[in-house]
Amino acid sequence: MAPVNQPPALRKQEFLSGVRDTLPLLLGALPFGLIYGAVAATSGLSFAAAIAMSALVFAGSSQFIAIGLVAAQTPVAIIVLTTLIVNLRHMLYSATLLPYLKDLPQRWRIPLAFWLTDETFAVAVHRFQRKDSSSCKHWYQLGSSIAMYLNWQLWCFLGLVLGNRIPDAQNWGLDVAMPVTFIGMIIPFVKTLPVALCVLTAGAASLLTLAMPYKLGILVSAFAGIAAGLMAQRLARAKVEAIRQ
Repeated sequence: MAPVNQPPALRKQEFLSGVRDTLPLLLGALPFGLIYGAVAATSGLSFAAAIAMSALVFAGSSQFIAIGLVAAQTPVAIIVLTTLIVNLRHMLYSATLLPYLKDLPQRWRIPLAFWLTDETFAVAVHRFQRKDSSSCKHWYQLGSSIAMYLNWQLWCFLGLVLGNRIPDAQNWGLDVAMPVTFIGMIIPFVKTLPVALCVLTAGAASLLTLAMPYKLGILVSAFAGIAAGLMAQRLARAKVEAIRQ
């Protein structure tokens, strides 16, 4: 899978396929980008700082949390810790994609890691798992990544520009788009009982831990879901082995 001696036509095809398959997910970022821009405009951050955060952090949930904490004059250490916890889920994404990307040079892995989002992971992992002889699947992830990145920058910029003209944007109910988007991304993965138990356990745990400080509930829910899925998988294997014996 090393990015050498690859037909330009195949690279272009994979790149455009990644963009195309990500298009349905782009609208999910629209309300959040606009709200982020509107909130950032009144949080005390300068226009340049808000744009820089969008460009360099590129993580919607972390950006929302960060500007809220900045507005509340929270110490920098708490802001860093909280956003770190929120983004720890990306370690799980990286671990899943590592077998497909480990042979790529650093000049590929670093930007792909930076641009990795929930939406790009959802479409890219399906492409990597598809059985075919393409040696350019990382170009598919690149296409998805750039589409999501440019899309997010556009809506955040418009939110900042129109921020003062969007009254009480946080109470418009537009944030429902994000859970719906995540549900749509998760459903295709729920093909077995262990995965279903993993999803249900993580969902239930997220509701029970909603009040935990610094968004620790996200981390707890992720590990609870993983533990439930692994336990169900081991029980299923043990049952199959017992039947064979």
